[in-house]
Amino acid sequence: MPLTLDQYAAHLDTRGLPWPAPPKPVAPRVKPHVPRLDGIKGVLWTVYGTLLSISEGDLKFEIDGPIFGVALDKTIHEFKMWGSMSRKPGQPHEYMAEVYRKVLTEERLRPADDPNPELPSERVWESIVKKLFQKEYKFDASFYGSLNDYSRKIAYFFHASLQGTGCYDHAASTMVNLAGRGIHQGLLADGQCFTATQLARGLERQDPAARLDELVPPAHRILSFDQKARKPSDAVFEAGIAALGARGIEPSEILHVGSSLPRDIGPAKMWGMKTALFAGDRASLVASGDQMKDPKLRPDALLTDLSQVADLIG
Repeated sequence: MPLTLDQYAAHLDTRGLPWPAPPKPVAPRVKPHVPRLDGIKGVLWTVYGTLLSISEGDLKFEIDGPIFGVALDKTIHEFKMWGSMSRKPGQPHEYMAEVYRKVLTEERLRPADDPNPELPSERVWESIVKKLFQKEYKFDASFYGSLNDYSRKIAYFFHASLQGTGCYDHAASTMVNLAGRGIHQGLLADGQCFTATQLARGLERQDPAARLDELVPPAHRILSFDQKARKPSDAVFEAGIAALGARGIEPSEILHVGSSLPRDIGPAKMWGMKTALFAGDRASLVASGDQMKDPKLRPDALLTDLSQVADLIG
């Protein structure tokens, strides 16, 4: 029976592989504003930069510097790709970087229905694997699953090698607190096929009893890779409202917590939600002074610690 993505991630842990460490947040110099917001029945979270800290502040497909080559080298070795790659002069990661960037460009040029299209990471790696197939590349389907499942596992491994992630302080305790008070929770975020796996593992590191499936059911996980659109796309926000609407929750009864005024807070206000800007990390915070003064972008609350969400709801 092939491993699920969660099982594969757990399997990697047993091997003691080195991963980039989660970045240490650098708190901006801001004063929290935590008013009482009555009538909140649901919370929709942004993931990267709000629940999960990540190097570079957001999920990236490539990063300047040696870490990009290291991540490609580790991926080539892990999935035994070198035997089916062209033997050009230079290091294996240099050739793979050429292939990877070419595929990225091809995928980004695909026609899209949304003005803010998302590029699924597993599609990039599936395209690369198909190129390797031309040189008799093989993988163990009994362990990894179908080609799509295999591509998702490669995407997880590559991105885990590229950017370290870890939950911000009090992420698990806050989500557990809200669940215990009957607050429905969901994800409304830019994310990939492995985002829920990264979040689940980050929460369990803080609290082994914190289970993402219990805190955020799959039907409440609105992620850009699934919607084929990135924030601030209307499609993403409409799907988030529909997910909690199925629970009888109105937009005005939803709190959206995010770290970007133009991508998170502004669109959520336009759709009628209450909003809270998480300003706990300079790397992920997107909020200028002028934007904070704009009534279309100004949040209802300003948070410097995730635990303040519990105080915000009362």
